[in-house]
Amino acid sequence: MNIREAKDEIKNAVRAYLEKDEAGQYEIPVERQRPVLLMGPPGIGKTAIMEQIAHELGIGLVSYTITHHTRQSAIGLPMISEKEYGDKKYSVTEYTMSEIVGSVYDKIEKTGIKEGILFLDEINCVSETLAPTMLQFLQYKTFGSHKVPDGFIIVTAGNPARYNKSVREFDIVTLDRVRKITIEEDFDAWKEYAYKEGVHGAIMAYLEIKKDNFYSIKSDVDGKSFVTARGWEDLSRVIKVHEKLGIPVDNKLTDQYLQDKEIARDFADYYELYHRYNELYKIPDILEGKFPEDLAAIKNGAFDEKLSIIGLLTDKLMDEFRDYSKNAAVQKLVYEVVKKYVDGAGDADGSEEKRSGEKGSLSDMIAALEEKTAHDAEAGLLNREEESERRLAVAAIRECLKEATAAGANAQNDAGVSSNAVDAAKKWFTSRETDRQAQIKATGEHLTNSFEFMEKAFGNPESLTGSQEMVIFLTELSNAYHSLKFVRETGNEAYYKYNKLLLLNDRKQELNREILEFASEWK
Repeated sequence: MNIREAKDEIKNAVRAYLEKDEAGQYEIPVERQRPVLLMGPPGIGKTAIMEQIAHELGIGLVSYTITHHTRQSAIGLPMISEKEYGDKKYSVTEYTMSEIVGSVYDKIEKTGIKEGILFLDEINCVSETLAPTMLQFLQYKTFGSHKVPDGFIIVTAGNPARYNKSVREFDIVTLDRVRKITIEEDFDAWKEYAYKEGVHGAIMAYLEIKKDNFYSIKSDVDGKSFVTARGWEDLSRVIKVHEKLGIPVDNKLTDQYLQDKEIARDFADYYELYHRYNELYKIPDILEGKFPEDLAAIKNGAFDEKLSIIGLLTDKLMDEFRDYSKNAAVQKLVYEVVKKYVDGAGDADGSEEKRSGEKGSLSDMIAALEEKTAHDAEAGLLNREEESERRLAVAAIRECLKEATAAGANAQNDAGVSSNAVDAAKKWFTSRETDRQAQIKATGEHLTNSFEFMEKAFGNPESLTGSQEMVIFLTELSNAYHSLKFVRETGNEAYYKYNKLLLLNDRKQELNREILEFASEWK
C-alpha cells in the first residue's frame, strides 16, 4: 500500500485500540493490542505520518530511532537493592527505569494527555545485544522490568533488507504478535502531502514529468545512488531560502540532497528551464487576466513544456491558497482575543464588573497567548504551521495594542477600559478583515483567470475528447488540501463549472465505451 493508505490503517488501529467500553476499559485488552510494524523504504515519510496521526487524534507522540540506543539505555541500568525473603534480607539486582519508558511518562506529565503513540524507528536494525530486548518489547510491551503505560500504542518501523545490510529478520513467533504493514513508494500519494507542505513548484512540476525519479535506489560499480521523498522535501526548503537570499540554485546544491548524480544534474537543468518559462510566459500577468498573445504556440508546444506551464500556474495559486488558510487561522485567533477585550469593556463606562473573569487588557491576553504557545510547542501539541499562526497572531495583537494606546488611552486603567481604546481596537480589526477579504477576492479572480487561460490555450473541455491539460490542472487543484479549502469556504464559479464539465465529459466517454463494448458483443 502507499503512504496515504498506511496512514489510514495506522490511524484506524490507534482509534480501535483506544476505544473503551461502558465500564471504561479498553475494548481490545492491552495485552491483545498488537504493535504495528511498518515496513518500507527509507525516507518515504513514516515518521511524518506518525506526527500527523497523533496531531489529528489529539494524542501524545514519543518518537525514537532505536539504533541510537544501547541495551542499557533501553532497559535501564542495574542497581543493587535490598529485599527480605523468609525473614532474611538479600541484595538483589534491579534496573532503573528505561529511558524510553521514562520519556513516555515525561510526555504524559508535560501534556496531561495519558494516551498516545510510542514510535520506534529502525526496529529491525538494532545491535546484537539489544535484539533480544526488542523481541521482548514487541511481544510483551516492556523494556526490562518496566512496562509501557496503558493507553500508549506501540508503532514500529523498519526498512526491508535490500535497503540496509544491518537488517535482522523477525522470526514467525515475533511476526505473529504484530500487525505488519508494508509500504511502497507512490508519487501521487506523496503529492497530496507535498502540496500541503508547500514543496517547491519546480520539484512538483519536474516529478510530474519524470515520476520515475521521485524515488530511486540503484547499485553500480561506484556504490549506491539514491533519491528519496525526504531528499526532495529537504531540497525544497533550502531552494526557497536560497531564492529568498538571492543565492544560486545549481547542480552543486542539488547534488548534496539528491544522491544520484544523473537525477541531481537533470533536476538542476530543469530548475533553470522552469524559471525561464516563468519569465517567458509571465505567470503573474496570466493570473491578472493578461494572457500571452501567441496562445497557439503554447498549445502546439511540447507536452513537457505544457506541464511546466501548468506547474508554474498551480504553484502560484497554491501559494495564495496557503496564504488564505494561514491568514484565516491567524484572523480567527485575533478575533477571539479582540472580542474578549471588547466584551470585557462592558457598558459605556467600561466598568470592571462586566468583564468575563479575565483582567481584560490586551497586554494580559498577549502574555497569556504567548505562554500557552510556548507550553504547547514544548509539549509537542503544535505542528510547525500552528506554532507559526500563533506567533503571527501575537504580533498582530501587539499592533492592535499599539493602535489602542495611540488612540489616547491605556488598554486598561483604574477606571476600566477606555471607550476610545475599544473603538480603536474595533476599527483596527475591521480594517484588517477588510484587507483579508480583498485578498480573498483577488485570489478568487486569479483562479477564475487561470481557468480562462487554460481553456483559451489548450482547448474547450466541453469537446468530446476534452482538454488533457485542463484535466491535469483541475486534478491538481482537486487533490490539494489548501485549494479545496479555499473553494469550499469561499466558492468559485469557474471551478464548479469546469469540474462539472469534466465530470460530464468523463461520463460521455464511459457511455461511449459501453456502447462500443455492447456493439462488439453483437457482431
